Amino acid sequence: MAGPGMMGGRRPTIGVTSSRGRAVVMWGFYWLALTLAGVRPIRLLAPPAGEAAHLPELDGLVVGGGDDIGAGLYDGEPGLDVRIDPARDALELALLEQAEKRRLPVLGVCRGAQMMNVFRGGTLHQDLSEAGHRAVPPMWSPLPRKRVSADPDSRLAAITGRAAMTVNSLHHQAIKTPGDNLTVSAHDSFGVVQAIEDRSRPFHVGVQWHPEFLIFQKAQRRLFAAFVRAVRQTGSAA
Repeated sequence: MAGPGMMGGRRPTIGVTSSRGRAVVMWGFYWLALTLAGVRPIRLLAPPAGEAAHLPELDGLVVGGGDDIGAGLYDGEPGLDVRIDPARDALELALLEQAEKRRLPVLGVCRGAQMMNVFRGGTLHQDLSEAGHRAVPPMWSPLPRKRVSADPDSRLAAITGRAAMTVNSLHHQAIKTPGDNLTVSAHDSFGVVQAIEDRSRPFHVGVQWHPEFLIFQKAQRRLFAAFVRAVRQTGSAA
């Protein structure tokens, strides 16, 4: 008999997109959170210039945090880009296309939530200070400092069991207009979008914070657990 987290005798494989170099620390936290939840995470990096991306067969996708998304993908102003990674942008768009076709569970984290939104045709605020959010104070911290309120009727609230939570903040960009079939499910106290979801899918949730750094919080562990549960259920139904 297959044990917890097993599908047909194998452990589900979760792809986690990541940047090279310093992002190895972030990858370590994803690995820990997902391994504890009972799945096998693999790190997905953009290929070197001139090489085609290899898209592995996945059971679920985590679009991770990292550099800004290229402004050309959502009709932004290129001059506002701070640090971009076009190869990673292309990889994530291809992976999201695969996930869309196969209806795979997807969890987006920070940049990942923004990429989920861009993939569906949504737009971004390239910088909060340029978007009427000048009152937002600097809160660049992996530790919980920011108060977030979730729509009580949202899947996010149902998953975490919390209508309000304190999370970390590692972003200067944010979702502006939601993409196709995406609903804004949380804001911070300054009105900045903090989560999106597609309620027609078993699990398609993007959060603006980094839950992998907050697995000591029960609500954030529940987020990963719900994602993994959806992966198992999707795999069992396939």
